[in-house]
Amino acid sequence: MQLLKDRILKQGQNLGNGILKVDRFINHQVDPNLMDACGLEFARLFATLGAEKILTAEISGIAPAIMAGKYLGIPVVYARKSKPVTMPSEVYLTVAPSHTKGIMTELIVSPEYLGRDEKILIIDDFLASGATIAGLVRLAQTAGARVVGIGTLVEKTFEKGRQLLTYLGVPIHSLVSICNMDDGQIIFTDEYEA
Repeated sequence: MQLLKDRILKQGQNLGNGILKVDRFINHQVDPNLMDACGLEFARLFATLGAEKILTAEISGIAPAIMAGKYLGIPVVYARKSKPVTMPSEVYLTVAPSHTKGIMTELIVSPEYLGRDEKILIIDDFLASGATIAGLVRLAQTAGARVVGIGTLVEKTFEKGRQLLTYLGVPIHSLVSICNMDDGQIIFTDEYEA
């Protein structure tokens, strides 16, 4: 998606160690027009899957998930990182490592919002190691729901997270893919020449 790619090149920062800072438009300050365009593209990519809900992770996955939900006409459920008092005592819970925080993070969903046999589309900001998305898959499977697709804004192909998820046999779409971040570069897959 050229719009997202251009924004990464203009305002994204390669912080080293595979960390891409996109705080200006995705995960601290959010550009609603960009997220709207991304949501529309996700809706186009996943329109035929019959998804009934979108599942994402707090917090950076919420904006693209909501916009995709808007265009698909389905609700968005996000896995919380801490359990509020309003959540029932029994919850679906898993943990996943946070690449940017360097710690294990809890992902918690109330059983009220993930149902048995529901078709779930996972939308998140990044596909890197695949650990967070694998955690979301575990939550859906624990609920008896079925993941029908996975979409991310940015995939870092050099972290090989896609390989962790291919066993699901569902479509996986990233709006942009980065294959190299060595030496301060940001090289997109479609620009890579061996």
